[in-house]
Amino acid sequence: MQMKFREDINALRAIAVVSVVLFHFNHDWLPGGFAGVDVFFVISGFLMTMIIVKGLEKESFSILSFYKARVRRIIPALAVLCFVLMFLGLFLLSPIDYLNLGKHSAASLTFLSNIVYWTESNYFNPSSNEKWLLHTWSLSVEWQFYLIYPVALVLLRKLLTLNQLKVVIAISTILALLLSILVTMKSSSAAYFLLPTRAWQMLAGGLVFLYPVNLKANTKSPIQLIGLLLIVTSFFIFTSATPWPGYASLLPIIGACLVLVSNNGESLLVNNKITHALGKWSYSIYLWHWPIVVAGYYFELGEHWWIVGVPLSVILGATSFKFIESKTLSDFHLEKLKYALRPLPFAAMSALIGMLIFYTNGFLFRLAPSEQILVNSAIEAKDDWKYPKPDMEIKSLKIRFIKGETNQNILLMGASHIEQIYPYVKSLDNKFNVYFLTQSGCFVTPSMVNPKWRCDNLQKYNKLIKEIEFQKVITSFYGFDAYLPKKSNERKSAINTRIKEYDDFLKALKNEIPQIIILTGEPKGIEFDPTIALRKNLPSTISELTARSKYTEHMEAMEKLKNLNGVQVIDPITHLCEKKLCSTRDKEHGFFYRDNNHMRPWYSIKQNSYLNMIFLEKVSAPSASKL
Repeated sequence: MQMKFREDINALRAIAVVSVVLFHFNHDWLPGGFAGVDVFFVISGFLMTMIIVKGLEKESFSILSFYKARVRRIIPALAVLCFVLMFLGLFLLSPIDYLNLGKHSAASLTFLSNIVYWTESNYFNPSSNEKWLLHTWSLSVEWQFYLIYPVALVLLRKLLTLNQLKVVIAISTILALLLSILVTMKSSSAAYFLLPTRAWQMLAGGLVFLYPVNLKANTKSPIQLIGLLLIVTSFFIFTSATPWPGYASLLPIIGACLVLVSNNGESLLVNNKITHALGKWSYSIYLWHWPIVVAGYYFELGEHWWIVGVPLSVILGATSFKFIESKTLSDFHLEKLKYALRPLPFAAMSALIGMLIFYTNGFLFRLAPSEQILVNSAIEAKDDWKYPKPDMEIKSLKIRFIKGETNQNILLMGASHIEQIYPYVKSLDNKFNVYFLTQSGCFVTPSMVNPKWRCDNLQKYNKLIKEIEFQKVITSFYGFDAYLPKKSNERKSAINTRIKEYDDFLKALKNEIPQIIILTGEPKGIEFDPTIALRKNLPSTISELTARSKYTEHMEAMEKLKNLNGVQVIDPITHLCEKKLCSTRDKEHGFFYRDNNHMRPWYSIKQNSYLNMIFLEKVSAPSASKL
């Protein structure tokens, strides 16, 4: 069942891996370079469908042999990567970073990492640049496809003719595409990471094999060129803000399919020494490049790290291909270890090591007791932000409601910096009915668009205000600068738009609500983040100046608001910092913050001087605010 080596497929691999590598080292080079992963999916679907259907035609297909071949192809290089990272991480990473590496290694080696990363893709999740194995999500998607696809085809073949089976695959591709488009609009993170919304890309590759097109010799090169142009175009016209995969990914998918349809391995575009080598090494280059990217961020190696990182990715990829991919681990003639070095035992051992690292909090026992206390506090800080889900729905808006003693109502509306006040309000014997209308990672102005989820629950606040009579509204200006364009002229225009929209928002509130309070925001110094503090061994206090410096643009924008007259403005930093110093932790509780600007629940209750002004003390009559 061997297929003649196709230089065009090998070239597609080369193009895909180059695009992904360049994108990861610098998004500005190829803003849509992530589409290279989609090209990989098309190739996998084409090859897997060919292997399975040819076997079914000859009635010689073996699911076990299919799985064995996939194991030999994928697992050895991945297992070595995970093992090497865990070994080096023991000496180079902080305990929290190391426990996450252990967790992600186990997830990668059990091909569940796409699901793990999806569950972690929330507003508070650590940066992608801190996840050493983030790129393995695509391998997990492929493996999940490999596990389901052959079994499904074998079972369907018992019921259907081959022609009927082809029709079922074609219909499934269309339905899976529609599902992908729908889910991408509703939840781009789920669409990006999960198999059901990625399956159509592999099935599309399968359709190329199932419905071959016989091209004339003189049309092969033009079709191939069009396909390549579509792929390369997608690298430049899309960005990380583009909802993906959805309908946008049709461009590189169609391009890859056209290259496969052309079946032209003679063209110099695809048949040359460079694409031949890069294509052969592509899998290993893909495996090694991302940890090198992360190392640049983690160890702060500078913006020019790519000068070392890109060639190092190729060198390690070539080395991995020669000594790992092209062999099995048991080929190294280490007789005493030959069973342990077989792909599955070695991968299982590495996965178990990863789980052990995770469940021992990064081998925390190796540290002094005082350090263990601080690390445990940092771990708890990441886990204790577990507020109850909204328990009320009004006009399709989801709300957290706290019943008071009177019929007077307070509305708290905003993103996570309003949500974090919930434990404090819940701890009070409040006379007011309190409504929390919040949505993490969002802002009240309609021009603010979160690329990962919709902000309707917050931005359609008017429906709630028209339904309930509120005596007081507490909101925030924090987050006005989220998801702004990077280009200076576009950024300036977007800021001006949001300022105007926020002014309109204040004007609308003042027409409906007697008292309006704005919280300017929280300290946003990176030293507040427990993970960063441990990684860099930072002191327990930072200067108020540093805490404020992170949102200078934020305060400058507030000064341009025209409708602050009659609005109470409270700056939490004046209450959270004393004598020009801001504490980030103490011996009793450990860290105060869960990241660089969100208070932990217990701290929002304890550090309540500015909250008392809102809920317990009589706020002075509204007057013009001075910033």
